[in-house]
Amino acid sequence: MPLDSPLSITDRLFHTELDPAAALARLQQATLGCEDGELFLEYRESEAISLEDGRIRSASYDTSRGFGLRAVQGEAAGYAHSGEITDAALARAAETVKAVRQGRSGVLDLAPRATNTRLYEPANPLTAMGFAEKTALLLELDAHARALDSRVVQVMASLTGEWQAVQILRPDGERVADIRPLVRFGVSVVVEQDGRRETGSFGTGGRFAYARVLENGGWQRGVAEALRQALVNLESQPAPAGETEVVLGPGWPGILLHEAIGHGLEGDFNRKKTSAFAGLVGTRIAAPGVTVVDDGTLPDRRGSLTVDDEGTPSGRMVMIEDGYLRGFIQDRQNARLMGVAPTGNGRRQSYAHSPMPRMTNTLMMNGNHAPEEIIRSVKRGIYAVNFGGGQVDITSGKFVFSMSEAYRIEDGKIGAPVKGATLIGNGPDALTKIGMIGNDTGMDPGIGTCGKQGQGVPVGVGQPTLKMMGLTVGGTSL
Repeated sequence: MPLDSPLSITDRLFHTELDPAAALARLQQATLGCEDGELFLEYRESEAISLEDGRIRSASYDTSRGFGLRAVQGEAAGYAHSGEITDAALARAAETVKAVRQGRSGVLDLAPRATNTRLYEPANPLTAMGFAEKTALLLELDAHARALDSRVVQVMASLTGEWQAVQILRPDGERVADIRPLVRFGVSVVVEQDGRRETGSFGTGGRFAYARVLENGGWQRGVAEALRQALVNLESQPAPAGETEVVLGPGWPGILLHEAIGHGLEGDFNRKKTSAFAGLVGTRIAAPGVTVVDDGTLPDRRGSLTVDDEGTPSGRMVMIEDGYLRGFIQDRQNARLMGVAPTGNGRRQSYAHSPMPRMTNTLMMNGNHAPEEIIRSVKRGIYAVNFGGGQVDITSGKFVFSMSEAYRIEDGKIGAPVKGATLIGNGPDALTKIGMIGNDTGMDPGIGTCGKQGQGVPVGVGQPTLKMMGLTVGGTSL
């Protein structure tokens, strides 16, 4: 195999201390009579550097390595992990997980299909740029932001990156490897005028080197965008409250789609019938024209994966098509129990976590309306450009999201910015209230992290401009 192939790289990382033949024997011992299982080997380097008020506030660098061993039988799974990659540790783990059989016997599931696709380059982003260069850039960023506007009183910025190498060994001897770079750049600016302070922020990243987001004026554009948002918020008025039409901008507002709807389309919640969408495949659940996909195959995107954490190649799963529910995203266990094919969505935070169905890049596809046409159609409403935090109940689909940048719409025109607006609704109900779909689908800039059952994984979101009918906006004025 080529010296720079993912398998050769991970062999050098893992099999100096762990003999491949011995590892396979331990895995076969642990999964004998089981329906599925794997040995997941991981090595990770990560760093984080943050700046605040003209000084480097913190800097960290960490390496971790370990394995997770799993045996699956029906709805049960045995899982053991260790930060010590040795035959002795693997032997102890095998004794632990094989207890999942409990006298039962099953037929081992087929291995995932192989793929030669590479969605991102394997180079380590942490080593391509020196620490001194990174800290100097952040200090230059602080001075640049303050020079742009005298109202800037605080600047915060950060660089985070990681390089993850994984190898997945199956009981039949099949091996899959993946090398995953990931970087993120973020900046926040606080401005003050007449005793009033407001904040603006910008972030971007993906599976590539720092240079992709920092060079050719990249960080300067990020600072300018954060400052623009802060100055807009400085002019904002109290948000109106009540039921109204809401226009969601393209890109990052897709986080509403991800949280309020996407989690309900994950296989485990539907197999256990705890999702509001359980049992509804083939029925209309959304307005005509609404098509929602989860696509892990987009090159260099934050949520993309060449293969998932079970070794299944990522795919493009159409979950909703023209308003009709077509299916759910699946890992191997839930797919087998539901009688469908896995979709490449078995993900885990690290070797210390068992995989489960998770989103990758979730987006709504284009409609037929120009964004300007959608704005003109609204007599009175809210235009939400960016969202902040939110809360969602996956079982009921109820959600509350705060808007970090929003404007009034009056007589078909974008008006004054508003502050303190929240969007309140129910995911399944909101799908039926989509009145117009824009032709400008865009992805978020590469900043999303999704949490589920205590595990966080990088994700992407996207959508076109959307007109939502009759949503409830929480605010401070009528």
